[in-house]
Amino acid sequence: MTDPLAFFTSTPDGYLAQGFAISRWSPDMVSGVALCGLVARALENGRGGDGFVPARLTVDLFAPARTRPLTTRTAVVRGGNRIRVADAELVQDGDTVARASAVFLRPSEQPPGRLWTRERRPSPPPAHIATGEPAPPFFGSDDHPDGWSHSMLEHQGASRKRMWAQHPSVVDGEEPSPFERAAMAGEPTSLMTNWGTDGVGFINVDMTLVLARLPEGAEIGIEADDHISADGLAVGTTTMYDRRGPIGTCVVSALANARRQVDFAGQGEFVLPDKA
Repeated sequence: MTDPLAFFTSTPDGYLAQGFAISRWSPDMVSGVALCGLVARALENGRGGDGFVPARLTVDLFAPARTRPLTTRTAVVRGGNRIRVADAELVQDGDTVARASAVFLRPSEQPPGRLWTRERRPSPPPAHIATGEPAPPFFGSDDHPDGWSHSMLEHQGASRKRMWAQHPSVVDGEEPSPFERAAMAGEPTSLMTNWGTDGVGFINVDMTLVLARLPEGAEIGIEADDHISADGLAVGTTTMYDRRGPIGTCVVSALANARRQVDFAGQGEFVLPDKA
């Protein structure tokens, strides 16, 4: 029996994690990418629409989610003509393991005038580097400015990191929405900003995604903007982009997890979980 090309399957008891959803931190732990996609799906399906678009998503990842069924619940905090705010929870075995809030805004026209913005923008990989379907992500780094590859070892170092990916569906049988894709693409901000010469020694406890527009197409990139850390606490920020250009930013806070340091040395290319 093969795993579906998705993070979860829908069952009468809730959403059950599949092989793609397993975290590198532990074989019975669900990854932050999968959890962010699931909570974005719940918020958008339950509280979006009617001309509103998702503009901000904050996910608090304060307890491990295991490979047992998860359920979701959502609630409207505010419904207005231009701003809508909603909350969500992921529940497992009766306990909340993650919570989230989202802001949905009604788009309008741009105001007049010119504004400052930074000159340098991240660039997508060449057109011939395309995933085409959910596949191992491509990684890049300033140490290898012309080299996008699946090899994590090649890019393990102290330079700026970037990632270009197309993630699997959140739930089997469903095409992910642009908002779900953005949520899944933003969570690896922790990887891009906390990945150094000896691998990754921080684990993120949250994610805040802020979008000026939704991504176009299935592939999304993130590029590290900054890493700041002291006394085992870290903050990381990335710019998110598609082939048209930047779409928003993502920020994570993280805690030192040196006892479970993930060192990519010797691991070669990134591979998706075995589907067999």
